[in-house]
Amino acid sequence: MTNKPYTLQTRVIKDASPIDPHTGAVNVPLHYSSTYHQFDFDQYGKYDYSRSGNPTREALEEAIARLEGGVKGFAFSSGMAAISTAFLLLSQGDHVLISEDVYGGTYRMITQVLNRFGIQHTFVDTTDLEKVACAIRPNTKVIYLETPSNPTLNITDIQGVVKLAKANGCLTFLDNTFMTPALQRPIELGVDLVLHSATKFLAGHSDVVAGLAVAGNDGLAEQIAFFQNAFGAILGVQDAWLVLRGLKTLHVRMKESSCSAQKVASFLQEQEGVSAVYYPGLSSHPGAAVHKAQSDSPGAVLSFELKNRDDARQFLKHIKIPVFAVSLGAVESILSYPAKMSHAAMPEEERNKRGITDGLLRFSVGLENADDLIQDIRSSLSAIDRKEKVR
Repeated sequence: MTNKPYTLQTRVIKDASPIDPHTGAVNVPLHYSSTYHQFDFDQYGKYDYSRSGNPTREALEEAIARLEGGVKGFAFSSGMAAISTAFLLLSQGDHVLISEDVYGGTYRMITQVLNRFGIQHTFVDTTDLEKVACAIRPNTKVIYLETPSNPTLNITDIQGVVKLAKANGCLTFLDNTFMTPALQRPIELGVDLVLHSATKFLAGHSDVVAGLAVAGNDGLAEQIAFFQNAFGAILGVQDAWLVLRGLKTLHVRMKESSCSAQKVASFLQEQEGVSAVYYPGLSSHPGAAVHKAQSDSPGAVLSFELKNRDDARQFLKHIKIPVFAVSLGAVESILSYPAKMSHAAMPEEERNKRGITDGLLRFSVGLENADDLIQDIRSSLSAIDRKEKVR
């Protein structure tokens, strides 16, 4: 009788807590060492200098590789360090095709850094495979995706884009920050490289800044390993340990927060003062069916649109439970204002094209009681309504 493979719920614990073979410790040891003694003049050991490799960081890299189903993982000092290192695979004259609505930091990297090195780019609506196909050029080397996208939660057919990429000799990169491997595993769908801001759901406690990458094949893993060592934006051991600790509760956190997000999104959809709700768990979402086919849950992030900036300001003035802050994916709910936070690097004209209006708020649902959150939202919307009546 063959033993069944462990479910992800079990693996997330096992992979984040490998037993130390020397002591039996159930937590990964912190190896605070920048360098390592070599016992042989001619043949060096596995570790020589911590930029090139550290046992604590390696434990995290191995854990995320197993959870994503890739061949090798890499830990970086931030999500943008991971993304920037991945883009080092491109050379002058190459072209990258990128989802229209991506994180503002990625937009900034593409438009203000890569262009300085002669790397071309095209933003495209990746929810439309025909548009993706038409935008591919002979020199296109990478198709870069976010699904769900940040902050309007648009959904891209991952396998559809992968098929187009492979037919044209392109690599596919996918930012999986919103979903994590607990809810979506892009490498299983053919993606070449998965990227994370591990600051968010993977660590989960607003106490660390980190980035992760997972390569889907050995050739790509070898290239990323070279650039990680050459560029040097590696994750420190204390931060690596904190992300490992966060991984242990990833499955239960994502399950609980996603359940609450569904309730919050459904409530918001019924409110007169809310002009739009962006969440793939709603049947009204145009990408709901595609997302359901390629993911295990709609996730814990949604966005909703109020009438204008003043309404958004009033809403945030009255809301009590969520923190108003940059970032997402924590045990506490976080409300963000993309126009001035995550997408401040994007010009207003470009934001408006992507539906990132002055009334848009992004809501990362935490572990508070969903009914408490809904009551808090109801009260804050009522405050806007009262203000309108006074006018």
